[in-house]
Amino acid sequence: MDFLKINGEFGEGGGQIIRSAISLACITKQPIHIENIRKNRKVPGLKPQHLTAIKILKKISNSEVIGDKIGSAELKFIPGQVENSKLFEDVGTAGSISLILQVLIPVVAISQKKLELTIKGGTDVKWSPTIDYTKHILKEAYSRMGIKFSLELKKRGYYPKGGGEINLEVYPSKIKSISLLKRKTNQAKVICTYSKIPSKKIENEINKIKDKLSKANFVVETEIKEQNAIDSGASLLIYNIDENSIIGIDSLFDKKIQSFDIDCNGFLENQLAVDKNLADMLVVPASLASGKTRFQVKEITKHLETNLFVTSKITGCKYGVGKLPSGFEVIIEGISYSSIK
Repeated sequence: MDFLKINGEFGEGGGQIIRSAISLACITKQPIHIENIRKNRKVPGLKPQHLTAIKILKKISNSEVIGDKIGSAELKFIPGQVENSKLFEDVGTAGSISLILQVLIPVVAISQKKLELTIKGGTDVKWSPTIDYTKHILKEAYSRMGIKFSLELKKRGYYPKGGGEINLEVYPSKIKSISLLKRKTNQAKVICTYSKIPSKKIENEINKIKDKLSKANFVVETEIKEQNAIDSGASLLIYNIDENSIIGIDSLFDKKIQSFDIDCNGFLENQLAVDKNLADMLVVPASLASGKTRFQVKEITKHLETNLFVTSKITGCKYGVGKLPSGFEVIIEGISYSSIK
């Protein structure tokens, strides 16, 4: 069998390269062999949260996987046929549900299939998008690219016990290119949810953030909800969406400093079109769409570099990065859905 080799050390050298590679392998039916998985990490190899995404993808695509065990430094993924699926999964830890959804949603939608998934795990955990970011920012961006999904939060799940639960439905979709170039409005929505933290403390934190945004001439709408979870915690999302831009930043409540560690200045100063985290999430579908996707972003992160590398290697898409006075413009020329096997 002819495997396409992917060096897992490239770019950020972590889980991103695994998620993008197995997603694209499923869609394009290209067998892949990922080597040097997380080689330079303190604990190298596959971790439980990577295996959960691989396990679910294996089920819905009838794929064959070699090396899918904790600590494995290489993985062979031989894609099968994606089918309509109805599943219940439990991560078993506070592993990020949002990162798992980044793998599943494009595969099912672009393969013209349907998925009904109930999954338990972490909805709001470190080093991953919050579930509210997925629900409001990623959903908006994917919707404009033709990818349709619905997400219902049943219960929050914070680190370390998790226990969160969501219902996901993904629908057959036809992807298209998009253009996001410059923010045109100064409106901000602030969403905060919390569990087992004094409401007054949360309200004070949100009022500080609202004051800062208002002083920068933003029209601010706030929403604060107490949502019970097994562990104490709080989640914050600030976003601005208009016809030309989708920008969001999220954060968890830091119990050590008793505050949200969130970069409000970065949000206020971003006059371009997308935030740095959304930028790398656009690459996989953009590489498969017809036409050119263009977006402007303040910085080129390692995650974005990694996704551009992986997608171009697997799909053959072309991309370019241009420097702007206040950031960068990324152009991705997709291979078009019709060329997918």
